[in-house]
Amino acid sequence: MIDYKKILGQITANWPAKVLSIVAAIFLFAFHNMSDLQERYISIPLHLDLVGNLMPGSVYPQNVRVTLRGTNDIYNISETDIEAHLDLTKYTEPGMYKTQVLILRRGSAAETEILEIAVDPPEISLDLDFMKSKTVPLSLNFQGYLMQGFEMVSYKIEPEQVIIDGPEKLLLSIAEINTDFIDMRGRNADFSTHVRIVNPNPLIRIRGDQTAEFICYIKEQIIINNFDNLPINIRGLNDSFEAILNPPLASVRYNVVQSMLEEIKRDMFVVSVDCSAISESGLYELPLAVVSEKEINIDRIEPEIVNIEIRRKELQ
Repeated sequence: MIDYKKILGQITANWPAKVLSIVAAIFLFAFHNMSDLQERYISIPLHLDLVGNLMPGSVYPQNVRVTLRGTNDIYNISETDIEAHLDLTKYTEPGMYKTQVLILRRGSAAETEILEIAVDPPEISLDLDFMKSKTVPLSLNFQGYLMQGFEMVSYKIEPEQVIIDGPEKLLLSIAEINTDFIDMRGRNADFSTHVRIVNPNPLIRIRGDQTAEFICYIKEQIIINNFDNLPINIRGLNDSFEAILNPPLASVRYNVVQSMLEEIKRDMFVVSVDCSAISESGLYELPLAVVSEKEINIDRIEPEIVNIEIRRKELQ
């Protein structure tokens, strides 16, 4: 016959030590299992869940750091199996809100039994604002200089302005959108190029393909120069007369392209006054004329009118 009292007595004998042994065994088992767990770190996009016409009004983390802790199965989890969300659907007015980051498990992450997930940061403060649209002009950024002796006559940019979408308060501070640098170094002829439109803020969206066509018209630079103290020749005066000029010298101002400037010499210009119509002595005011050996554009002659005294020559 089984003596239950004796068996019970053996079990309960020295029971505190036996309880401590059992607890220690459970602790060692748990510690062993915990020491076998693996850790893995991934970075995943942060999704914003919004309603109405609200959008972020300040810069926020585009990604969050997720720690996966579990068995070797965690290495079978892809980054698309974990989603991070910021649930802002309960907010309908602009303002600053602090919201906890929610983690959703899909695919392999949902099937893995032993899995701990921690997210950093666990919560985020975000400024919400109404989304608005605005039309702004493009501002060009030039880099470098044209070849010496050339200048930009005009240019076209297509489109001249763009539509941007963004938070209302931010759009108030944006008056124009810049293009990327347009390289002008060493150019000496018309050219066209496509240039990138620079987005000034990640919260701003520029409609279209975010490029513009730039067309530039270039010509050789016109240099204005002058020669002073050129003698005035008297043409057509009857041999029986002599003339006294006041002033006796003139200045000629001309313009020419840069590349021809060094070829122009002062002796290429002939300044003269036509006296062929004079038949009597007296004081006259006659216009000056100037001719040149090359086709040089004469801008001005000074003086335009010369005072001339005509006297009959004395007989020898």
